[in-house]
Amino acid sequence: APGYFAIYDLLNGSAVRIMARWDAQDFLRLVEGHRVTRTSMVPTMFVRLLALDETQARAHDLSSLGLVLHGAAPIAPGVKQRMIEWFGPTLSEYWGASESGVVTLVDSHEWLDHPGTVGRPLPGWEVVAVDQAGMPLPSGEVGALMCRRPDSTERHFVYHQMPEATDASHSPVLTDPPAFSLGDIGRVDPDRWVYLADRASHTIISGGVNIYPAEIAAVLLDHPSVLDVAVFGIPDEEWGERVHAVVELGAGVPSVPAADIEQELIAYVADHLARFKRPRSVEFVDALPRNPAGKIALTALKAPYWAGRSRPI
Repeated sequence: APGYFAIYDLLNGSAVRIMARWDAQDFLRLVEGHRVTRTSMVPTMFVRLLALDETQARAHDLSSLGLVLHGAAPIAPGVKQRMIEWFGPTLSEYWGASESGVVTLVDSHEWLDHPGTVGRPLPGWEVVAVDQAGMPLPSGEVGALMCRRPDSTERHFVYHQMPEATDASHSPVLTDPPAFSLGDIGRVDPDRWVYLADRASHTIISGGVNIYPAEIAAVLLDHPSVLDVAVFGIPDEEWGERVHAVVELGAGVPSVPAADIEQELIAYVADHLARFKRPRSVEFVDALPRNPAGKIALTALKAPYWAGRSRPI
């Protein structure tokens, strides 16, 4: 996505500065030094920026920035709020995929009026949440998000030489016009604002109840000791799965026993979310593993817990 958006600027005569490896301090230095006007980011980058020494970080002149595009993953509302307070109303969030392009868009002012939204569908798009049978849900109810173009009679995309995958991505119920899934769970309010809950593949099913890790991660990221976090389900003989959190602590966190920090974080979540969403265990790592795009390598984190087992969901 960053390369795709950058091509538009490049073809219109702009210089494009590409970082070989993203680093929070280097990013601020380059924006100030090159008077960067537009950039593309992911939520993890915001978390890293907010973890910097505030006095030093905010000494950089970022007044040239007019647009900060971000997407690719759900963002904790507290993180986005603090970024808007720092960067000003420059953040624009999009939701979509390679298969669809951008489907929804929301600027900073709209987001402040509708915290947590990923925007309204762009002209020519419709987004609807459906139940497990594929039937549309009433406004505000959480389900699988389906996208469609009301004026279309054909599928928006096909996977090359993968008809089964193409069929699996498209609704067998909503066929006129054809609707497809980007793999996300969420809701659509009466005014068509779209809100993500999590990736369908990330859903934890504990005791028959759906739990969305992104909601728990968002709460943990608001704790001052947490730099970054991954939340996922691990096997549990009684419940099928239980909530587990892998936490990367901030550099300035006092050296105290891990068990004490674990209990503090679990209690913190309990103050903000229902009891069944509370992590049953917390693991601490020096750095969360990431893929080349900077996203947390969730599969690598889950692998040791699910080795030799089939998932119950």
